[in-house]
Amino acid sequence: MRNRNHLLFFHFAFFTLHPSFCICSTALGRVKKTDMKAMVFAAGYGTRLHPATDRLPKALIPVAGRPMIEYPLLLLKHCGIDEIIVNLHHLGEKIEAYLQNGAKLGVKISYSREKELLDTGGGLLRAKSFLRDGPFVVINSDVLIDLSLREAIEAHRSTNATATLVLRQDADADSYGAIQISADRRVQRFLSHERPGIGAAGPLAKYMFTGVQVLDPKIFDFMAEESAGSPFGITRVTYPKLVREGAALYGFPFGGFWQDLGTPERIGEAEEMLKRGKVKLHFLSNEK
Repeated sequence: MRNRNHLLFFHFAFFTLHPSFCICSTALGRVKKTDMKAMVFAAGYGTRLHPATDRLPKALIPVAGRPMIEYPLLLLKHCGIDEIIVNLHHLGEKIEAYLQNGAKLGVKISYSREKELLDTGGGLLRAKSFLRDGPFVVINSDVLIDLSLREAIEAHRSTNATATLVLRQDADADSYGAIQISADRRVQRFLSHERPGIGAAGPLAKYMFTGVQVLDPKIFDFMAEESAGSPFGITRVTYPKLVREGAALYGFPFGGFWQDLGTPERIGEAEEMLKRGKVKLHFLSNEK
């Protein structure tokens, strides 16, 4: 694993400095612009990718020839979402130096700089002023997913949900943290937390969370008890609160390609599938 991490670091250095590495000219064709905004989580330490992440932030670790954070950014752009905030902490200055204002990818990037790592909930709350005007999308930077984001957004709007979580079935759902939904897609059980009246919900289907979610600004009402600037996790604190209070927390089942990029082995698996053509990412199909 140690050799793989060192390889990742030098692989990134080559592609960043070599003149043939030209991802700055990305073009995804014409998409209908939306007034929605988005947030990409990129503040973490990337401890599972140590020692490469001692010198390089996880978001910039290369995956099939581009820093992993570009995949969620390009997915958002493909959906017409170009106003994006990225939270920063560990080696955040390197992420900001690389992405700058987002123009090379055709998006507009703002930054939320965290002096202390605030976790997902604290990071989201700190970005409230950027996100509070309407529904928005939140994506982890270490997720590779071939998702029709427009469909997830439409599903969110159709239920007037506070939060809609993109979910997938997985035999290891319990090890990730199982989420169970009823036929109407309402989350009835989130980890060990249950919605009131779960017994009358009918059969439940078990899924795992992909790290992609569509949120309404109402989500911030469920963070009112948390102190601004204090770390807390949205999956450990906020979503359990929504479930216990019977709030509108829904799932969006997804059956397409998904890969966690949190370890060297999983990055290798993703690269191999992309290289062999076993996976084609629709949001890159119009690149020139």
